Amino acid sequence: MAEKQIAIIGGGPAGLMAAETLSSSGHRVNVYDSMPTVARKFLLAGKSGLNITHSEDFDVFAERFGTSSLRLHAALEDYKPDDIRAWAKGLGTETFIGSSGRVFPTAMKASPLLRAWLTRLEAQGVSIMTRHRWSGFSNGALTLETPQGSKIVTCDAMLLALGGASYPRLGSDATWVDWIRSKGVDVATFAPANCGFDVAWSALFTERFAGAPLKAVTATSDAGTFPGEFVISKTGVEGSLVYAHAAVLRDRLLHDGTAALTIDLAPGRSVDRLVRDLARQDPKASLSNRLRKGAGIEGVKAALIRELAKPTPLSQAEYLAHLIKALPIPLLRPRPIVEAISSAGGICWSELDQHYMLKKLPGLFAAGEMIDWEAPTGGYLLTACFATGRAAAKGIDAWLRQPTS
Repeated sequence: MAEKQIAIIGGGPAGLMAAETLSSSGHRVNVYDSMPTVARKFLLAGKSGLNITHSEDFDVFAERFGTSSLRLHAALEDYKPDDIRAWAKGLGTETFIGSSGRVFPTAMKASPLLRAWLTRLEAQGVSIMTRHRWSGFSNGALTLETPQGSKIVTCDAMLLALGGASYPRLGSDATWVDWIRSKGVDVATFAPANCGFDVAWSALFTERFAGAPLKAVTATSDAGTFPGEFVISKTGVEGSLVYAHAAVLRDRLLHDGTAALTIDLAPGRSVDRLVRDLARQDPKASLSNRLRKGAGIEGVKAALIRELAKPTPLSQAEYLAHLIKALPIPLLRPRPIVEAISSAGGICWSELDQHYMLKKLPGLFAAGEMIDWEAPTGGYLLTACFATGRAAAKGIDAWLRQPTS
């Protein structure tokens, strides 16, 4: 087969993985990115340690993608977490498994891995052109806006890997949605995922406790009950434990208009024990002393009880014990999508064939976060971006090898 020209729009993990896969198969690959440098969100993630994947059993891992788990399964099975660790090692980056099962580079940075990756891509003949922003189609070709003006790019196949709608300052601004919809492709409206939520805190509570972490707690919603910690923010709540419940809380707010995250402030103590220990306290003592001595609750946890408790007398041990074990935090709305770690929404799965090609636009493929799937934090997002980029690249290769392509 003669060398084929492939254009990849988007230089994030999905686009670069597709470029590596396609160039390894003998294709000529050009990657176009709107930003001055590629993989900016990848680098931002690396500032906190670059959680590259997760070590849990694959059958459990593959179910972390909610309603998209079945559709993503083939791509994930073809590029499992162990494969990603081997890939990173091949680029000179050793990884380790943290106490939570998450996998990180030993250096705890993204930049060395990215530099080695770009060096490999260059050696494989991949051309990366930055400050090239896709602005739509032109008679089957791509229109790109560059510092030198508009450019029309023709190619044998195209891959869109433009990301979702979170962190638009890093390049994922979802401006592509209108162009795709103009071709009759169904795109689910973007919504924040792995996000914080607004809460109607009092001014006094915000002034004293904004930025304070709540540690050693569990949180419950329709997603289940998980241990961890989160942070009181000026506007509400945020942090890993909140993100674990974000999808169901967001959807509940969307459909019902109300939602609450229920917190157990003393996971190691039963209600019965708390009732007994609180009942032993001097009823004339302050609430702070009774909580500290009878339940080990103080600081921001005690303040949270004061902030959210109903008018029922807090001197009642049974009421107070149940409040400690199941304190509902009423949520107003998700934080804006520009603050979210990731986004839900994107090109609907029904618009893609099993090889990640748009059914209505033969020769145009999609990968990564611009497809309608979401996942919790913990390495799942990045793994699926790698896996779908690779799967789409294999789909492109197979399509180009068909006599009718």
